[in-house]
Amino acid sequence: MIMSTRVRLRRVERADLAHFVAWFNDPEVRYPLAYIWPMGTAQEESWFAAQLQTEPAVQPFSIDIRQEDAESGWRIVGNMAFHSVDWRNRNAELGIAIGDKTVWGRGYGTEATRTLVRWGLEELNLNRVWLRVYEDNAAAIRCYEKAGFRVEGRLRQDRYRQGRYLDTLIMGLLRGELVE
Repeated sequence: MIMSTRVRLRRVERADLAHFVAWFNDPEVRYPLAYIWPMGTAQEESWFAAQLQTEPAVQPFSIDIRQEDAESGWRIVGNMAFHSVDWRNRNAELGIAIGDKTVWGRGYGTEATRTLVRWGLEELNLNRVWLRVYEDNAAAIRCYEKAGFRVEGRLRQDRYRQGRYLDTLIMGLLRGELVE
C-alpha cells in the first residue's frame, strides 16, 4: 500500500468491481471521464483480468479514505493508475476517478494525486507525470494545479459530448514541481 494522511492506495481487488460498476453507470460520474457507455459487471470482470496481466507499474490502485470513526477503518472512494509508462523517457500518464460523489470537493483527489505522483517520482524514478483533462472539468483542473501540474498544451475540439466539441488540456508535472 501507498499511504498518506487521509488516503491509502492499494491494489484493486475483485470485491472493488461492484463499486466501479455503480460509479461508472452514474452519468454524473462518467461525464468528466473518457467513458462514454455505461459499464456492466462482465466488462469490469474482463478489465480486471486484463489488469492482472499488465506490468506492476501500470496496475490500478483503489483509493481508500480513512473513516472519521477509527473503528470503521477505510472506505473505497475511487481508483487511479499510471498508464503508458515510458521507461526510456521516464514519464507516465496519470488517470484518476473519484466515484463516490459524497466525498467530492473534500480534497481526496488532490491528496491521492500527490501520493501516487510522489511514489512515481521517488520509487519508479519518473521524471514527468502528465494527464489529460477536459476543459469543462474545473474541479479536476483545480485539483491538478494544487498538486503542481501545469497546462502544457491543448487539443482543440478533441471531445464531443452532449452536442458540442470541447478541448482536452494536457497537463504535466516535472520532478521537483510536486506541491505538498
